Amino acid sequence: MPVVNELIRSEQNGALSFGNYELDTKSKVSDFEHCGDSYKVKTFAEITKLEKNGSFVYESVPGTAVNNFVATDDGVKFQVEGAEDAQITLELEEGAEYEIIVNGESAGKMATNMGGKLSLSAEFDGGKAVDIEVKRA
Repeated sequence: MPVVNELIRSEQNGALSFGNYELDTKSKVSDFEHCGDSYKVKTFAEITKLEKNGSFVYESVPGTAVNNFVATDDGVKFQVEGAEDAQITLELEEGAEYEIIVNGESAGKMATNMGGKLSLSAEFDGGKAVDIEVKRA
């Protein structure tokens, strides 16, 4: 799974792909239109951050490349890769419980905090992409 050289793009299936962890300097794209919403991405080796209509959606430290990101009322699903293991923070519904599924296997359940944020780790093995699904429990 390659990095997203254009920093953010719409996929034919309606998903969103974004992020380039190979960049040495911070790069961003603002006002990217996708399915009627405006997105902003900031990305480089140290961090990747996505906002939708001015609100936080996704952040990883260090930076990552995310492909086929789909958010629904019940959670999010995406593939992620990076140069090293990453801490990922997602904005979901406040005070809700979600099941975390990594590469098809349950990693347990977590509740969002008062701000609706949920943090998880992605461990990369030899540059292989990790499939992550976070769905309402």
